[in-house]
Amino acid sequence: MRAIVVRGSQALKEKFDLIVIGGGSGGIAHARRAAEYGARVAVIEYGPLGGTCVNVGCVPKKIMWYTTSHKYQLDHAADYGFEVTVNGHDWAGLKSRRDAYVRRLNGIYEINLDRSGVTYLAGVGRFIDAHTIGVGDNQYHADRIVIATGGRPIVPDIPGAEHGVTSDDFFALDERPERVLVVGSGYVAVELAGVFNALGSQTRVVVRKDSVIRSFDDMLGQELMQAMVRDGIELETQVIPALVEKTDQGFVLQAEDGRSFGPVDCILWAIGRAPNVEGLEFDRAGVLSNERGFIPTDMLQQTNIEHIFALGDVTGREALTPVAIAAGRRLADRLYGGMEGRHLDYDLIPTVIFSHPPIGTVGATEDAARAEHGDAIKVYTSTFTPMYYALGAKKSRSVMKLITAGSEEKIIGCHVIGDGADEMLQGFAVAIRMGATKADFDDTVAIHPTNAEELVTMR
Repeated sequence: MRAIVVRGSQALKEKFDLIVIGGGSGGIAHARRAAEYGARVAVIEYGPLGGTCVNVGCVPKKIMWYTTSHKYQLDHAADYGFEVTVNGHDWAGLKSRRDAYVRRLNGIYEINLDRSGVTYLAGVGRFIDAHTIGVGDNQYHADRIVIATGGRPIVPDIPGAEHGVTSDDFFALDERPERVLVVGSGYVAVELAGVFNALGSQTRVVVRKDSVIRSFDDMLGQELMQAMVRDGIELETQVIPALVEKTDQGFVLQAEDGRSFGPVDCILWAIGRAPNVEGLEFDRAGVLSNERGFIPTDMLQQTNIEHIFALGDVTGREALTPVAIAAGRRLADRLYGGMEGRHLDYDLIPTVIFSHPPIGTVGATEDAARAEHGDAIKVYTSTFTPMYYALGAKKSRSVMKLITAGSEEKIIGCHVIGDGADEMLQGFAVAIRMGATKADFDDTVAIHPTNAEELVTMR
């Protein structure tokens, strides 16, 4: 069966086993897996296929991180005997190639829906009742419905906020602004601030409290702040935005305490994300949301309505693309593949922050571990300068932490900041999920010389 793309007023009256609202990574993963089991499936999406990750998230962001990584390598080329002259950076040319790559991925997603026999309905989906979804003038019935509409960046409710841009807008910038103010402390803020700074923008970051990436282990935030300042980023803490003014010299952010920041050419809001639920009208189906607008689910991704499910960022749980994909596939395995009880375990989910240097983390923070286990935890740390920097004057250090619990010293947390953290964490996450102990790590022969060997040689 070939996918059917429905646009405009074209009429199509069909009944499906499953309708998925949202053509992002999680929604498409669920739809295709369900179709593999023989379900008759439709996906509704009003924007480019692939959702946040493909269009304004993981994929274009990683390209920008690779770009800045090349800049850092160029900075150290002389240490290894190369004579390199850098004649600027072509932001517009990079954007053109990056956008073309994303468009190709959009096409691949549509091709894959076609190959899986999933009907693709291009438009905005809304609930008519608990089993009926409207798209334009058409209505479609389904036995089961999955909400996978994702999220969007938040813009603060202050005067002049419209003068700023969000992470979505970042990928539409045709030119690199010379002076940038990033407002926020999460992974989006530190990642995009790193891009701007490395490529030559005068970059300042203001945070509401006293640190960045506060939901992660304290060690990671403190080390990253030091690295950001070392790289030339200005950091200001305890800043609560009050208003934005547009002046002849640029934009100025006024804080509640009277401080002002600017003028700058670009203010980037990176203060969190909200669920994409506007126009969904899920209340017509009796679906409940929480005080922040997210749609809560149980461990089986089920909402308060038995045949309606939600997954991905719209649920407010672990807003990570691989999490949405894993939840979607497991849900299809259970509903259509006969795997009773199959669901995603939200514990021990590894994640990476593509800052400079990168961060990899899985499991409990030290504070959370102490709150749960008290004196039964033991913490191992290692701080070192990677061999990569041995021949030059400019250094970047790595810091690692292992958190263990109980007399057997089961590893319940692993936190790494430094070169290679993004790639080394995946394998260690497998080991930790399987219940590895500190003795298991100690008994593993180190690969030398690497950064990762520090995780199996800590004392």
